[in-house]
Parts: sequence; C-alpha cells; structure tokens
Amino acid sequence: MYGSRIRIAVLLGALIALTGNDVAFAESPSVTAVLSNSEAVVGETVQLQIKVSGAGDTKPPENISVNGLEIHATGTSRQFEMRNFTTNSSVSYNYTILPLQAGRFIIPPQTIRVGSSSLRTPELRLNVADSPGRSVRSNQNAQPANAPKLAFAELIVPKKTAYVGEIVPVEIRLGFDPRARPKLLEGPEISGQGFTAQKLQQSGENLETINGRSYDVVTFKTAIAAARAGKFQIGPIKARAQVLTARRPNAPRSRSPFDLFNLDDPFSDPFFSDPFSQFGEQREIEINSEPVAFEVKPLPQNAPPSFSGAIGNFTMSTEAKPNSVQVGDPITVTSTISGRGNFDRVNAPTVEDDRGWHKYPPSSKFKNDDDVGISGAKTFEMVLSPNEKKQSIPPLAFSYFDPAKEQYVSLRSDPIAINVQGGTVPTPAAAASRPAPSTMPAAGATPAAKQDILYQLTEPGRVQSFTWFYARPVFWMAQLLPLLVLLGFAGWKIRQNRLDNREARRIAALQHEAAELMRKLRRNDVSPREYYAEASRIVRVKAALARNVDPNNVDAETAADTFGLNADSRERLRRLFEQSDEFQYSGAHNGSERISPENRRDVLELVEHLHA
Repeated sequence: MYGSRIRIAVLLGALIALTGNDVAFAESPSVTAVLSNSEAVVGETVQLQIKVSGAGDTKPPENISVNGLEIHATGTSRQFEMRNFTTNSSVSYNYTILPLQAGRFIIPPQTIRVGSSSLRTPELRLNVADSPGRSVRSNQNAQPANAPKLAFAELIVPKKTAYVGEIVPVEIRLGFDPRARPKLLEGPEISGQGFTAQKLQQSGENLETINGRSYDVVTFKTAIAAARAGKFQIGPIKARAQVLTARRPNAPRSRSPFDLFNLDDPFSDPFFSDPFSQFGEQREIEINSEPVAFEVKPLPQNAPPSFSGAIGNFTMSTEAKPNSVQVGDPITVTSTISGRGNFDRVNAPTVEDDRGWHKYPPSSKFKNDDDVGISGAKTFEMVLSPNEKKQSIPPLAFSYFDPAKEQYVSLRSDPIAINVQGGTVPTPAAAASRPAPSTMPAAGATPAAKQDILYQLTEPGRVQSFTWFYARPVFWMAQLLPLLVLLGFAGWKIRQNRLDNREARRIAALQHEAAELMRKLRRNDVSPREYYAEASRIVRVKAALARNVDPNNVDAETAADTFGLNADSRERLRRLFEQSDEFQYSGAHNGSERISPENRRDVLELVEHLHA
C-alpha cells in the first residue's frame, strides 16, 4: 500500500512538470479553418471555426470582410490534450456567417498572429442559393442585398365582387425577418378611390415559415364598402418600417461572446451586444403589396319602403313594456337587429300602421362580436303613446338586401298584445223630474166644501208625507249629476294638458336640436361624414316642425315639397342627401379629411334659407 502511494505521487509530479513546460514538449503551431456547411440559402447562418494548435499567445483576425456576407465573431474556446506524456493546447475562434445575397463566395485566407510570427488559414468557398432547391448564381451577377427582401406586405380580400354599400372584410399581413429587428414607423394604409375603409385593428402576431425562411407576421383587420358601382382597384398597401441591413464592408465591428448560433437566448437582446444588431445598419424602408381588382354592382331598383341601406344577413326580435297602460301613457318597444352586415346603415324598424299612435324618435346602441364591427347586434328603443283604446301594437317592419341571395328580404314582427284603458268620458243621462201636483183649484172650478179634520185624516189618497226634502233620493240624484259632469270634465282637461305638454316638449326638443346642429354646422373641425350627416338632419328636423311629422320619415323630396323649392334648390337638396348617404355607407371615408370652403358655403346657404 505504501509503495502504491509513492508511485502515484511520482506520477503526479511528472504531470505537473510536463504541464508547466508544455512549450518544450508540445507540437509546433498550426492553424485550420472549416465551415459547418459549404451550401446555404439567403438568410441561413453558417458557422466558421478557426483552430490554432500548439500556440500559447495568439491574436485572431478582428474583421473578416466579404461582400455579400455578414461575418462576426461569436466566441472562443480552449482545449488541452496529452499524448505519451506530451501536452498540446489549442484555441478555437468561432464566427457566424449570414449570407445576404445569393452567389458563390470565397473567404480569403486570414492571418493569425502567434507571438512574433504568423499563420495563414486556407481559402474557403461558400455557395449561397436564393431558396432551398434553387441553383446558385454567379457572384459577379449577384445583386446587392436590399432592405425590401427583409419584409413583405400582403392584401387579402375574400371576395372580388360586391354590391354598393356591402361591407367586405379585408386582412392585411406584414412580414419581417426577425433578425432585422423591425420597428413599424407608419402603419399600413389602403390606397384607392371609390370605397371607404374602417379603422385598422391589429388582430395578431405570430412566427411563420414561408419558403424556408422565418418571418414575424403581424395581421391587421378592417372592412371596406364601395360608395358607387363600377370597377375599382384596392391597394396597394403601403407601410414604413425601420430594419437592420448589412453594414458597409469597411465599417468597424465589435465582437460578442453570446448567441453562438443566433438563437433566441436571454443574451440575444441588443443590450448584451447581439452580434447581428451590432453589425447592421438601421434603415427606413417602404413596404408595398400588390393591388387587388374589385367590382361593385348596383343594388336592384325594387327596394321595399322599409329599406334604409342595410346589406347583409339579419334577424329581428321585438318586445314591448308595459303591456297595460292608460290612453296617453308611454310604451317602450325594443327591437334588436342581429346578424352580419353594415350596421351603420341599419335603422330602426318602422311601424306599419301608426294611426292612433304618437311616436318618438328611437335611440340605438350597438354591440359588436368581432374586431371591425361586421357582426353583432343593434338594439333600438322606441316610445309609442296610444291616443285611443288599442288591443295590440301593430307589426314592425325591417328590410335589408341579402348579397348571397341577391334579393331584398323583409322582416315583420308579430302584433304585440296590450291593454289600453281610459280615454272615454262617460255621458250622464239627464234625469227628468216630474212636477209636484198642484193643490190650487183650477180656474172656474167650484171650491170643495169644507170638511172636518177627521175627514181629511181618514180620506184615502189625501195623506201627504212630512219627510224632509234633502232626505229624499231625488235630491241626491239631482246633486250627483253635476258632480259627475265636473269630474269627467276635469279628467278630460288633465289628459288634454298631458298631450299638449308632450307635443310642446317634442316641438321644443326639435327646435333645440335644430339650433344645436346649426351651431355645429358652422364649425370647421368636423369631418365630411359628420358635416353632411348634420346638414341632412337639420333639413329633416325643419321639415318635421313644418309638417308636424317624424323627422326620420322625411326624405329629400318631402323636404323640397315642404319648403316649396325651385328646380335648382331642389337639385341641391337632393345632392346633399345623396352625399350624406355616400359618407354614411361604412362609417368612415377614405379620402379628403376636410370640406372645401365653397362646398361649406353652398350647404350653409341652402340650409339657412329653408323656411316653410
């Protein structure tokens, strides 16, 4: 046992001595250089390793410049070997190569400083193709890499034919090479004429592999609607972004010990000197997509009376509360239109038979089920007041155009049973009172002979009652009759005052609305859509005040007849309503955000001079 310990100690001493004098026993310095792969595609990284053996103090090349290749240092490793009591140390310098263009590239020999001498690496060749399976082009004919190759834009329109006012969903995809560290400067915009577009909504972001390359794809959603019939071109999509591209060949570069294979590790952030971000230049690029052809067809002419421009596929439900009221009391009728389509053109259902009813303007609220408001439910609340006894609320009608069936569809609710009481003043019958029999003798008659008291008390039919007059039923019936008349008159007066007050409040509300809209119309900060909507609403309110009708039932022809316009003014009013409808098709307008002063003056002059 003691002898074994001595042998182990001698052996360890020899190893320590040999390790301390490795230069004397090590092999002579040498250098090798290899590529992890001699074939690659644009955007696919290749690893370069330069290995120096048998040298203690070495200095690797700081910069390796090859036009079309991005080469940067990614780390250093050391190894120690021992053969037959001879030690040999080696150091490996690792580099990552990012091809920026296709071609055949030559990596020239690199000089490695070893003490006072130097070593040179062998020449290496790398073939880069555009994509997997494609042939490699000659380096002399290869085009320089440019920024647009790092990004793309795509416009997706699910249908190429639609009707005027029909909402068509649109999807926009922007893809970026994740190694380019993209930053979106200006969001995508849809160019084109003849249609309106809703506000873009970002719906998702994910990593996709397209043609063998990885892209960060950002998806946006919107919807468009054509304002007139014809053939149009949607797009192209335009966006601006900031990306990293290849730095100039002679630009200074730094090294990073992290991210050996350009993987997404905790140290790949630029704060930790990510290799690609440190060796690239940030540039602004414009991303464009291909345009999409779009054909718009006009709506059929046989539109039902309750059609207000709704296009899609809808259902309707109605309810009314309370079901038992007095004449003149309000009843709230709630209608819900659900489905998919252009909800900005969905108006409240109309009452088929409004005789004996007083209607108030409905209110509405919309709840969407998607990102751009194509599907959802729109709820209307309309107050009806019966002017007479009613047993049911008449049916409500709503019409829309179904682009799938290419025809108009009318929805009709069932009558809603209600109980309306009151409203009839009872007419009391005049009670006839018979005159009291006279006790005076008729003229010329012979007075009856005097009779004694006994005879007057005992003669049948001659006995009179001594009951007080106010205690008789006839007296109270005579007093009750005017009281009933008075109560009936008071009830009728109260009801009439209530109806008059409601009508006065309605007129006052419309007058206030007209004044408020005129004030807004004189402002310069409203959008074209709001401006024309407010102008057409003023015309409807003024005509409703003049004709004592509901403003929602006033159209251009009704307004023109109300104000007795001439041919020129009638045509200007018709154009105002048409322009308002065009701006209202999809809730937004793709084009000018301001109205010319001439158009503003023309509309103001027309509206201000409307008097019945």
